[in-house]
Amino acid sequence: MLSAVVAVALAGSIVGCTPQSTPSPAPSSSSSTFSSDAEAFAAAEATYRAYVDALNKVDLARTETFNGVYDWLAGTALEQERTSLTDMHDKGWTVSGDSRVVFFEGRAVSPSLVTAVACLDVSNIRLDNADGVSQVQTSRPPAYALQLSFTREEEAGRTQILEMTAVEEPRCS
Repeated sequence: MLSAVVAVALAGSIVGCTPQSTPSPAPSSSSSTFSSDAEAFAAAEATYRAYVDALNKVDLARTETFNGVYDWLAGTALEQERTSLTDMHDKGWTVSGDSRVVFFEGRAVSPSLVTAVACLDVSNIRLDNADGVSQVQTSRPPAYALQLSFTREEEAGRTQILEMTAVEEPRCS
């Protein structure tokens, strides 16, 4: 049985997320690693869009294509994505089509965390097992809402995704 990561992830669109709720972040305030909340939200959005672009380039038969995805992840998100992609590779699955970000909104900034929500259109994603049988549920919605947590990796000089959680709001259609 596939994990929740894969259920929303590749069956949904190759997005490593968990269907659990995350604690609400602290109220918005300027971060010590960004000059403003606007800069933090822009960095988070650019990171998420780069991550989705990297996912759209994944070839499950070629593990070296996973590295571009891993570059944008840290912590739980990285662990879940490694597990999901490796599992699908080992099973001989294939993925085709592209997902796309249709909505992104920054929510809060603290010294160590940026949170946001996004909608990801997965309607063009196809995921097949080694026998060519689709692993996408027929009831899959065309888009998913996600709560995202980001951290600024000072040594690497970039923002990375720490956690992705499927959420009910905002409604994505």
